[in-house]
Amino acid sequence: MIIEHKKGVSNTSQIPNRNFPYFAPAFDSGMKKTKVLLIGAGGQLGSELTQGLWKIYGQENIIASDIKDAQGILKEGPYEKFDVMQRDKLFELIKKNEITQIYHLAALLSATGEKDPRWAWKLNMESLLFVLEAAQELKLHKVYWPSSIAAFGPTTPKQNTPQDTIMDPSTVYGITKLAGELWCEYYFRRYGVDVRSLRYPGLIGYKTPPGGGTTDYAVDIYFKALKEKKYECFLAADTYLPMMYMDDAVKATIDLMEAPAEKVKVRTSYNIGAMSFCPAQVAATIKKHIPDFSITYKPDFRQAIADSWPKSIDDSAARADWGWKNKFGLEEMTEDILKNLESEPQFLIS
Repeated sequence: MIIEHKKGVSNTSQIPNRNFPYFAPAFDSGMKKTKVLLIGAGGQLGSELTQGLWKIYGQENIIASDIKDAQGILKEGPYEKFDVMQRDKLFELIKKNEITQIYHLAALLSATGEKDPRWAWKLNMESLLFVLEAAQELKLHKVYWPSSIAAFGPTTPKQNTPQDTIMDPSTVYGITKLAGELWCEYYFRRYGVDVRSLRYPGLIGYKTPPGGGTTDYAVDIYFKALKEKKYECFLAADTYLPMMYMDDAVKATIDLMEAPAEKVKVRTSYNIGAMSFCPAQVAATIKKHIPDFSITYKPDFRQAIADSWPKSIDDSAARADWGWKNKFGLEEMTEDILKNLESEPQFLIS
C-alpha cells in the first residue's frame, strides 16, 4: 500500500507487498465460549449482521449495541444502549458480558462526515483505538472493523482497483478508513491482535433507511420506485461505482471472521466486490418490474466524492486467500429487493 507518491506516478509494480505471513494470535480462541459485542448494530449493515451472527452463535451470545434505543428486530435479542466514545463503559461491557469478539461498525459515513470533519475524525478514529486497546488489554480473540472504497482516491486506478495500490482519499471518512487500516495492521503486528477488515463497496439493503453515504442512492431508489414511481438521483446517470447486496456483505464479513487465522494474509483490509453499475442501469432494471418508473438526475456535492472512487474492484486476494464468492448481481438483487418490499410493506413506511 502506498499513501505517499509522486504526482502522476501510478506504476503499481513498485508498490511493496504489505501482506504478512501468519502471525500466531497471542490469545487462545479455544479457551472461552464465543460471546460477541456488535457496536453500531442499529445501522444498515449492523442489524443484518446481528441476525447472521444469531444463526451461528445463538441469540443469547450476541450483544447488539448502539447509541440509540433498540429498534425493530434488535429488540428480540440482548441489547445495550451505549456510546462507543465512553472508553470505560466499553471495557465494562466487555468484562460484564465476557466478550471474546467485537464487530465495530459505528462511524460517520462519507457525506455525513463532510458536514463535520473534526467530529468524523474523532468518532471514527478514537472509537477504533478504544476497541483495539480493549482487544489487547482484555485479550479478545478477534476484532472486526470495516474499511471502505473511500480509502482510495483520485489517483487510484479506477478500473479493477488492485489490492495494493495508491491510496489518497479526498474525504475525511476516507482518511479515517486509511488511517484505521494502518492501525489495525499495527495492532496485529505489534500485539498479535487478530483484527480483520474488508473494504466495502456501496452496500445495498432494504431493511433499514439510508445512512448518509454517497452510494445510498442505490438503497433509496427502490423505496421511491415502489412508493412514488419516480426518483431524483444525486449522482449523474453514468456514475459507475462498485456495489454489493447486503446478503453478500453479511456473508463476506462472516466468512472472513470464520476463516482460519493463517488464511487471513492481509492485515490492513481486503478488497471485496460483487458488481459495478451506474444509476441509469439500476433504473433500467427497476423498469422491468415497474414499467412506469422514471428517474431524473440532479448531481450534488456527492458527485465529486463518487468521482474520486473506483469504478470496479479487484478482489482476487479475498477469493484466493479465504474463498470469497458473491451470489448476487444487479438483476438478482433488484428482483429480490422489490419482491421483499412488496411482501413486507412495513419497510416502506416512512
